[in-house]
Amino acid sequence: MKRIPTLKYIALAIIFAFASCADDDSVIITPEAENPNPNPVPVNLAPEVEVYEADKIHNNLTLAIHAGKNFSTILDKTGQVVHEFTFDNVLGNDLEILPNGKLLGIFKDTSTEIQFGGSAGIVRILDFNGNVEWEYILNNADFVLHHDVEMLPNGNVLLLVWERILEADAALQGSVNPGNIYPEKLIEIDPATDTIVWEWRSFEHIIQDDDASLPNYGIVSQNPNKFNVNYNPANNGDFMHANGFDYDENKDVIYLSVNFFSEVWVIDHSTTTAEAATETGGNYGKGGDILYRFGNPRAYDNMMGEVRSDRNHYPNLLENGVPGDGNMLVYVNGFAEGVSTVYELEMPATFSLTPDTDNEPTVVWSYTNTDMFSAKVSGAERLSNGNTLICEGDFGFWEVTPEKEVVWRYNGGVGSFFWRAYDYEVDDPNLAILGL
Repeated sequence: MKRIPTLKYIALAIIFAFASCADDDSVIITPEAENPNPNPVPVNLAPEVEVYEADKIHNNLTLAIHAGKNFSTILDKTGQVVHEFTFDNVLGNDLEILPNGKLLGIFKDTSTEIQFGGSAGIVRILDFNGNVEWEYILNNADFVLHHDVEMLPNGNVLLLVWERILEADAALQGSVNPGNIYPEKLIEIDPATDTIVWEWRSFEHIIQDDDASLPNYGIVSQNPNKFNVNYNPANNGDFMHANGFDYDENKDVIYLSVNFFSEVWVIDHSTTTAEAATETGGNYGKGGDILYRFGNPRAYDNMMGEVRSDRNHYPNLLENGVPGDGNMLVYVNGFAEGVSTVYELEMPATFSLTPDTDNEPTVVWSYTNTDMFSAKVSGAERLSNGNTLICEGDFGFWEVTPEKEVVWRYNGGVGSFFWRAYDYEVDDPNLAILGL
């Protein structure tokens, strides 16, 4: 195991300035003419590090999650690997270091029956050496775990599930999707008993305007708390493709990224499972209906409000006193235009959805670059110094200042594919437990 390099270096080995191209918005990197420190202590930069502004970066550690691989790495800002985790199974996507130093991850079951991008089937808690301390498997013809996992403050584990609805049953509820469909479900598991203690099924909160003789019929635009089951018909049945979530302990809600709707939905977690199946109950009185949604108002036939999302990942609620605390970072993949954008959005104090009204949140900050595009995965983290760490899934990582200056860029190389990047301070007690 490599040790964390000494952090007392004042080094400035490579300094870059950025200039906008007159013909496009691409960034051109040129060396500065003068070195403000004529005798800098050399910094040994890995070849993957393309930009390194020593006096502007946040000198922390990055957990680089290698999607679909059987390993993940912790990097320092010089690009050195200070630790590598290896696993028996390839990652289904998410991996996190828990406060007790253990790992929580979602992994691919080789016998997965529901095969979409992000299918997994297994969630595990591992010790530092990769030994499995807890495992929960949900993988059969009707259900499969996928994409994301989070440990809740009560010690339970929140998971995302694809649920199979047979074509005939879906059609009886007004679905025009061909074949079976696979809507999203959230489940909360108690690891002590392996029981589901709470669940929310999206299919219990649908609306359709295609057939007045069938259930769930109504005017989509006048029912923004329901989702249009026929908004995005898919030949393979994966018509929603949620890909990530974040839990808000203060409000007891879940932010759910629904990729093929190009939206983030807010779901009330304070409900009972029974209430979550209805449109009443819970702290907000809406049961399991959508409390709030943003990114693509056209998904519910709302002609008001700007469409900002074209596929999106990682609804990251800023917490724990970082700059922008209470706001949300969302990585918009920019599927059609081929350019990605990170938005920082101000979350409303009160969740409400009013028909034919601009319900979109206020943009506080954003970053885009013609050189930054990933059609899949990706995300962003806010660092304690105010910089933003961006994971461009099929490239690597960017660190950007509030003024939108790129001060660190890590190029993972050909074939690299990163789910997300999580930030850890060098003195984080989680890492100390791990012996780093």
